Amino acid sequence: GWSQAKCRQKDVDATHTKKHGKGYFGYKLSVSVDHKHGFIRNVATGTASEHDADHFDEVLDLANTGAEVNADKAYPSRQRCEMLKALGFKDGIQRKAQKNKPLSDCQRRRNRRIASKRAKVEHVFAGMRHLGGKFIRSIGQARASATMVLMAACYNIKRLARMLEEGVDPFFKTRPSKTNLRPQTANA
Repeated sequence: GWSQAKCRQKDVDATHTKKHGKGYFGYKLSVSVDHKHGFIRNVATGTASEHDADHFDEVLDLANTGAEVNADKAYPSRQRCEMLKALGFKDGIQRKAQKNKPLSDCQRRRNRRIASKRAKVEHVFAGMRHLGGKFIRSIGQARASATMVLMAACYNIKRLARMLEEGVDPFFKTRPSKTNLRPQTANA
C-alpha cells in the first residue's frame, strides 16, 4: 500500500474503464437534455467503470413536458420500457443487436431516427468540452462531482445568454385559454 502522504496525492476514488479499445481513468457524467432548447435538466455523476444505465433513473426528469425519452443503446431493458410507458413517455431508446441476431431493417431505421434526435445531447457535451470539460483538476469523487455539476450550470448559463442574444425566449409561458379570448366580430 501507499503511505498516507502518497494517498493524498492520488485519486483513489476514480476507476478505470475501456471504450473502443482506449483506456480511461476518472469519472463519468450523465445528463438529461431539454430537446427543444438544449438545456441540461438533470445531472448524475459516477466513476468511469460504472455502466451508463446505472444513472438512467437519476437523470430521468419526471417534470419533462416532452412525450418521448431518447437514449442510446446502453439503456434498453424490458423493465425500463415498461416504466417509461407507465409514466406516460414514449420509448425512444435505441435497440442493440444480440449475438447471432442482427437488427431488422425496421429496427435500424428506428435507431437512425432516434440518433438524429439524440444529436442535441452530443452538442451539449461538445459545448462542455469547450469549457474544459474533458479534464478535472481535483482529487476525490465529491470534488469531481461538484466540478461537473458546476460545469453543467455554466453551460446552461452560456446557452441562456446565447438564446437571449438571438431573441429566443426559452422561459415557459402559459398560453391564454380559449375561454379568456374575446371573439372578433365583423362589427368590432
